[in-house]
Amino acid sequence: MTGVTNDFVEAVRLSSEVLASKGHIFPAALNDVRLVAEMDDGREVHGETQITAARGRIRRLRLVPEHCLPLPEALAAIQAADVITIGPGSLYTSIIPNLLVGSVPQAIADSHATKIFIANLMTQPGETDGYGFREHIDTVKEYAPQIRFDYAIVNDRGISADQLTRYHADGADQILLDRTEDATLARNGVEIVHADLLDEGEMVRHDSARLARVVIACAASARSRQLADAELLSAN
Repeated sequence: MTGVTNDFVEAVRLSSEVLASKGHIFPAALNDVRLVAEMDDGREVHGETQITAARGRIRRLRLVPEHCLPLPEALAAIQAADVITIGPGSLYTSIIPNLLVGSVPQAIADSHATKIFIANLMTQPGETDGYGFREHIDTVKEYAPQIRFDYAIVNDRGISADQLTRYHADGADQILLDRTEDATLARNGVEIVHADLLDEGEMVRHDSARLARVVIACAASARSRQLADAELLSAN
């Protein structure tokens, strides 16, 4: 589509129309960029598909060009948002690239929105092998240390034995969080929300309705706290 329009941003807009996407989709960057991963073994791998296929540990991720400009509409949407969710999705090839675009992490940090990290259900072979919940959220913080999450939502239901066998054969493991770690994360200001988020199908997927209800509950709780704090300040 970019080849047809000669405009990356317009290509995204038209693609959204063709796919009848709900809401508005804004690319983080104003121009077309390429993802580059520096691997632990010294290789430099270019492109999302190639990075996952490289089956190596990623040492560092960057964009080419590195100093790309953010889309003004994306920054405006961040500023106006009531809730900002990060995840679920491929950690290195879907989530972090957005946080490599200049001004985007700071815009999220400066936003008054409730900020929610949504944990993946499974590790991704060739990208997050051996990662647990902590490695996922810590990696996001490594690339965007200024963002402070209010909540982190984690699935707490184990997948079926058949799913476990099938996914393990592909090199994927379920991501769960022991509740004993909640207090440690709470000291960093992150409230952990455990919920049954699994879809009932054969594939391990989030149930969108269940996840939406939890996100809305987090937003409502944050709003109630803000109102209570405002009333307390007013009383003083």
